[in-house]
Amino acid sequence: MANHDALFRQWELLRNIPRLPLKISVQELRERLVAAQFNVAERTIQRDLQELFIHFALVVDERSKPFGWSWQKNVKSLDFPALGIDEALTWVLAEQHISQILPSSAIEHLSPYFKAARNRLDREPQPQKGRSWLNKVRTVPPTQPLIPPAIDEDVQRIISEALMREQQIALQYRRKGEREAKAYQAHPLALIQRGGILYLFARLFDYPNARLLALHRIEEATLLDGQTAQAPEGFDLDSELAKGRLDFGAGERIQVQLRFYDGKGEHLHETPLSQDQHIREDADPNTLTITASVANTPQLQWWLLGFGGCVEVLAPESLRHSLTDTAAKMLARYTQPISGNA
Repeated sequence: MANHDALFRQWELLRNIPRLPLKISVQELRERLVAAQFNVAERTIQRDLQELFIHFALVVDERSKPFGWSWQKNVKSLDFPALGIDEALTWVLAEQHISQILPSSAIEHLSPYFKAARNRLDREPQPQKGRSWLNKVRTVPPTQPLIPPAIDEDVQRIISEALMREQQIALQYRRKGEREAKAYQAHPLALIQRGGILYLFARLFDYPNARLLALHRIEEATLLDGQTAQAPEGFDLDSELAKGRLDFGAGERIQVQLRFYDGKGEHLHETPLSQDQHIREDADPNTLTITASVANTPQLQWWLLGFGGCVEVLAPESLRHSLTDTAAKMLARYTQPISGNA
């Protein structure tokens, strides 16, 4: 029975060792084993590691204490069962769509699974109906497609690690329109993908309100060991999103009344603006009036402007005035002769 206990303990030990460049100390391994119901001393873990080091592709970083243990970067996963086509497709699609919002440690851990899934599809007998599925599905943005900006890999890794550990970070952040980066101390709260851009939602210094930081404008990031990230009192990410914070609003909600012309609002029968949306059919079958409670954000104005002359804001007056002012500026610009080298 003792041999069986040692076998299961060592198996659990191997499962908790990360791949390079991540590493884990003996103390951290003991904490994980105890959480998995293995009551074992650090000395026993040290002996296990020395024995496993002989038979498995493990490496130890002895440059500083505590020593850090890792799997070699490209070693195959130990506990990945034989994949069916359905499972392989799921892994490949997951890699394509969620890699940017997973912690870097999770990506490192899952990379052999992603690789195994791709290899499984490559080995599918002809005709490769499973692999062909990847050529039959696409996710298309509802807005003008843009090329995503490049994000520094080290910055993204450190930020995801800070979120996982709930630690503060020191940043060199270049604000939009500025050439030089400035130093900030941040409390990371969330990572949010909006179209092709990844944002860090964070408190800066000890200010109570959180703000959005575009990851591609973060030039450097450093973990601040021992400094715990503190969320604002009562912070809830979903509540912040419902207020329109990710659409660059201030959290205000308004009730809008919109009149659509030429049949342009018909899609709102199927995809409402809000749960309390009300649609009134007008005498003209191509015109309808909609009332709904929405977040007052720049995104709302951009959406309305996209309809051109086929929508009219009836209320509130402040929103109507804002769009009237924008339309007047557009009219003035387009009625002037084209200047410059165009």
